[in-house]
Amino acid sequence: MPTGLVIHPRPDAVNAVDDAIAQAAAAYDLGVRQIWLAQRVDHDAIALAGLIGAAVPGLGVGTSVVPINPRHPLLVASAAQTAQAASHGNFSLGLGLGGHEPERVAFGAIWPDPVGRLREHLTVLRSVFDTATVGYHGEYLSAAPEWSVTVPGGTPVPVYVAAMGPKALQATGELADGTLPYLAGPRTIAEFIEPTIAKAAAGAGRPAPRIIAVVPVLVADDVDAARDEVAAELAFYETIPSYQKIIARENVSGAVDLAAIGPADVVVRQLRRYADAGAADVVLSPVGRSDAATLSALREVAASF
Repeated sequence: MPTGLVIHPRPDAVNAVDDAIAQAAAAYDLGVRQIWLAQRVDHDAIALAGLIGAAVPGLGVGTSVVPINPRHPLLVASAAQTAQAASHGNFSLGLGLGGHEPERVAFGAIWPDPVGRLREHLTVLRSVFDTATVGYHGEYLSAAPEWSVTVPGGTPVPVYVAAMGPKALQATGELADGTLPYLAGPRTIAEFIEPTIAKAAAGAGRPAPRIIAVVPVLVADDVDAARDEVAAELAFYETIPSYQKIIARENVSGAVDLAAIGPADVVVRQLRRYADAGAADVVLSPVGRSDAATLSALREVAASF
């Protein structure tokens, strides 16, 4: 089962880029072949992915995830193609729909109809990546440039969406290469995500979409203490309707029950359930403590599959 690893530059690092490259190189040396980077309001995930891809040849790099707001898809396409050229074909673009409240706090604005905007965003990206041209006028977005939209060496770019709802999965199946849901447990993947996105892709005449399960992981021997840490960090997701639906579908009491926690062998067994449920890839996302020993243990688990 292919596995990946989410990397966060350490907040106490002297240089965030150097630190991320060092973490990525350490993972690659152990055998990890794919890393993912979250978009936050500090570093830029697409730019950082390109820098890592150039510094660690052969390592797959991707974003998990870049919200579609407030960037225009032409700007996302240019950044993604630049990262693809820098990594010599090893970049994957992961997108997210965003959330009204975090966007209101960060940008002082909200964007209506997230699925409608996602569909238009993907339509523009699909045109740029597949045809090297664009001419689009939708309800929310327009893209009709008079200049080149391609970067030599910058295509193709696989596009994944952190889609979990039925409408988002429909748009993703029709226009993207797969989904990379976070906190979606094995039951949700097997009974809802896989059949929904597969049907949408088949109806659009597209290849079977790739399901990349992003799982919060804490490798630790003191399981009770680890669960307390993870529960505190993931409590935020229990306030979001889309994650509330997943928790209910999985029939668990909270988000912490969707994390893989425990000694390395226990974590490995928990992660294998995602492959059995239909995930093509499993991505280990660090949660809880982030000291050097814990991150090292996480890398070793990621490399052990």
